[in-house]
Amino acid sequence: MSTISAADVNKLRQLTGAGMMDCKKALTETNGDFDAAVDYLRKKGQKISAARADRDAKEGAVIAKTSADKKTGVVILLACETDFVAKNDDFVAFANEVADLALANKPADLDALKALTMGSVTLAERLMEQVGKIGEKVDVTRYEILEGDNLVPYIHAGNRLGVLVSLTSAANEANFVAGKDVAMQIAALNPLALDKGDVDASVVAREIEVAKEQVRAEGKPENMIEKIAEGKLGKFYKESTLLNQEFVKDSSKTIAQMLDGVEKGLSVKAFKRVALG
Repeated sequence: MSTISAADVNKLRQLTGAGMMDCKKALTETNGDFDAAVDYLRKKGQKISAARADRDAKEGAVIAKTSADKKTGVVILLACETDFVAKNDDFVAFANEVADLALANKPADLDALKALTMGSVTLAERLMEQVGKIGEKVDVTRYEILEGDNLVPYIHAGNRLGVLVSLTSAANEANFVAGKDVAMQIAALNPLALDKGDVDASVVAREIEVAKEQVRAEGKPENMIEKIAEGKLGKFYKESTLLNQEFVKDSSKTIAQMLDGVEKGLSVKAFKRVALG
């Protein structure tokens, strides 16, 4: 058996980010073979991941980013188990690396993202390495991509929530500021849909039915129930659809009115919102 030096252990630690004792054991078990030791640590990570499969990864870091031309944007959630890990600079830096990988390659979905190569291994393998290094369940649990002519990103304090907003007009300073305001509103109020027509028909039907039952319980005449229920549906749209919500910075305007005031015809094409929990 070859002698495992402190320099070898440190080299493997720098290469993998795993703990000192884990690196020493990996090199000992693989007779000093670095490639085999890396595989050993990955396998250790896989075992840890499997052992922690039933653990909740409710903490993490959300990253929202756009390309330099503002035509592509991504939001990812790198999840972990504890707030302590989520706030670690290395963990947040890794989350940014994942977002950069997604932005550069535009994978179709989460599985495609994890299959992408990050360095010499796939992202899925890097995640296993992180499990071995940190000792917690670590996974990318959300991934959203948005494309358009003018995308605005927003990350809420502490990386707990990320938003992307796609605007209808070409980028400039005024509509970037307006887009940031819209993103902050989305973060705070979590609209169900963009506009009335984007709400699922089953949701509308349920809201009308609930409204009718409420009106009946109040003892209103049967011939007034339909009209009052429609009024309640209007209130639902105002509270739950982005363009019809009151602008939080100026409640005299809806989001649609605020945007049109910034630039005639300016509106939101689409949005994505990803939050912890």
